[in-house]
Amino acid sequence: MQIFTETAYAKINLALHVRRRRDDGYHDIETLFAFAQHGDQLQASLSDTLSLTIDGPFGSGLSADEENLVMQAANRIRAHFSITNGASIRLTKNLPIASGIGGGSADAAAAARLLNGLWEIHASEQELADLLATLGADIPACVFSRTSFGSGTGTALEFLNDSTVPARHLLLVNPLQSVSTAAIFKAWDGKDKGPVARGDIWQATLSGRNDLEPIAASICPSITDILDVLERANPVMTRMSGSGATCFALFAEARDEEAATALLDPSWWSMGTILR
Repeated sequence: MQIFTETAYAKINLALHVRRRRDDGYHDIETLFAFAQHGDQLQASLSDTLSLTIDGPFGSGLSADEENLVMQAANRIRAHFSITNGASIRLTKNLPIASGIGGGSADAAAAARLLNGLWEIHASEQELADLLATLGADIPACVFSRTSFGSGTGTALEFLNDSTVPARHLLLVNPLQSVSTAAIFKAWDGKDKGPVARGDIWQATLSGRNDLEPIAASICPSITDILDVLERANPVMTRMSGSGATCFALFAEARDEEAATALLDPSWWSMGTILR
């Protein structure tokens, strides 16, 4: 029995600028997406039916029913391409839930790539991204898992050359406190503080910001604590990702990232990795 595997790469927002509150309740944003080399793991094999099992350090409490984004993505792909086969899918949840680093969106995107191979659909990544875009604004970026500029709700993508990014050792830190994305966006003050700079991605990152960071930190003060600790470790940059509560730091050398890890509160979750 052939088993296919995929990684749901952790997403970070090098910058995230909120530009406008839309009439449909969503927000227009501009963001710089980047991806870690590690994340959740998925595997699948052919089966008569479509099923999902979940394990891993953050798997408990997650529902494996039809409401799970992995199952929603699988069902949509199966219907769209008229697939008669089923699949037995296993999700190993290594990343904290609702933590601003892709989560369910990355899992759904990885499931799409996984089933594209398992079912021999041969769809392009663009086809998969377009098909799943209405399931979540981050899913198209996660399908590609490439450094990109996202606009609109985040689904309009422009791929970027990230060779100028000098620091590729990445440390993710989460206080294991979930924050509500909807509540944080709702608390945005409605003030457009300007676009993400275009051109060199590294200069755009350094001049950028995360407009949701101060809002999330007011709800979850541990975010400020994490950023303060990371700043003491001489990173090239630090920032919160997405709507939080995961923060990240970029380091030029692996030893600097390892030294930063040693400073962290042991009650926090962390993962050392590199940018893809």
